[in-house]
Amino acid sequence: MAGITSIGAYLPIYRLNREEIGKVWGGRGGSGAKAVAGYDEDTVTMAVAAAIDCLNRGGADTDGLLLATTSAPYREKMSAAMMATAVDFKEESQAADFTDSLRAGTAALKAAYDAVKAGSAKSVMVVAADTRLGAAKGALEQTLGDGAAALMIGNDKVIAEIENSYSLFNDFTDIWRTDEDKFPRSAEGRFIDEVGYLPMMQSVIEGLLKKSKLKISDFESIVYYASDARQHAALAKRLKLDKAQVQDPLYADIGNTGTAAVFLMLAAALEKVKANDRILFVGYGDGADAFILRATDEIKKFQKTPVISHQIDGKINITYGQYLTWRGLVPIEASTLPERSAISLQSRWRERKTIMALVGVRCKKCGTPQMNQLGQTVRVCVKCQTKDQFEPYKFSDKKAKLFTYSVDQLMPTLNPPGVNGVVDFEGGGRLIVEFTDCDANKMKVDMPMEMTFRKMFTSRGIHNYFWKAKPVE
Repeated sequence: MAGITSIGAYLPIYRLNREEIGKVWGGRGGSGAKAVAGYDEDTVTMAVAAAIDCLNRGGADTDGLLLATTSAPYREKMSAAMMATAVDFKEESQAADFTDSLRAGTAALKAAYDAVKAGSAKSVMVVAADTRLGAAKGALEQTLGDGAAALMIGNDKVIAEIENSYSLFNDFTDIWRTDEDKFPRSAEGRFIDEVGYLPMMQSVIEGLLKKSKLKISDFESIVYYASDARQHAALAKRLKLDKAQVQDPLYADIGNTGTAAVFLMLAAALEKVKANDRILFVGYGDGADAFILRATDEIKKFQKTPVISHQIDGKINITYGQYLTWRGLVPIEASTLPERSAISLQSRWRERKTIMALVGVRCKKCGTPQMNQLGQTVRVCVKCQTKDQFEPYKFSDKKAKLFTYSVDQLMPTLNPPGVNGVVDFEGGGRLIVEFTDCDANKMKVDMPMEMTFRKMFTSRGIHNYFWKAKPVE
């Protein structure tokens, strides 16, 4: 029995109200808000956060990592490899990017399921994440949100078995973007609905029902992709779905999160289903993928901790000006402070475990952990003074407390003021670190902190990632 063994989700804490957008352009902004990735977040950092959440909820070591996105930070470089390094997966794991379509997530899910079912892998993690941009004053600016979700596919302690699947492809152009385009382009709405989206979704669902000899009424929950709430409601009406069956698409709360959207809806659905309930799960984009999921008795244990409901509302509302600045959509005054030194690819390679996975060392004699400082390898134990007797020790998953901090009003950051300081890890170890997702006025010594993977800056086309600390939510 192969299926979903764990699911994790990540939504940034920032929200941009649609009314805020409408005020700027003198028109209607609509209701609700969209989730906005922080100034130091992107597709990879959100994917890492979702993957860690999935692992913490019961995901085991994996044989593969498949990342689905349409907004990878590089046009030519594997994002899944960076992500697998940050999560500290074993090096012999398969890593691959699925991209160029909003259906990349369900395509990756099908590949992972086939691999596990065939026995070529024991477990495979599928992660979907997106940070798509909508052009100013356009409909997509209001609807596109940011987020990530991760599924672990395996045979052990399955919470939702994959009973069947059915796929169709369709060379239909509704949403597209070229190498030169910063924003997605869209065909006319009625043409998309009547010629592309609605007939394709109806065909793939009817095909799966016929293949499985089931009726639409056999499903307690129906989860499917749509570009916005209007299109989502149109499909429900066309299929004559019972309102109680249809999973809330979350568009009013977080927007359309691209490849991650349908997985985030699934996470919300899995919080509510009961053992033996069936879920119809459908992804769309250049065709469609449909799956039949059946919840098992393991779902009861999984539901003890919410996956996404506690993240929906967010914590901090931002202004439209902050949004434009964080996304690099308006030029801002350059810092008068000296520029950062250029990234050394050689040193990043040598210290990749420290930089990407936050791996330090632990003394083999006394067990004291120490964090390597960049460019300096620890050779002597700070406690027992034993020399060159260390083993690797990961700090990224350790709890921490704030030891001290400072607020820097001159620090060149897109979310001033800058907050830096020192954290002490539970079990030992200390790190000088930058803080994020925090209110400088609410920082207190000894407050609980956790580590989060973030983008520090970009130099010569190279994205520099490292770990920051943030208050425990």
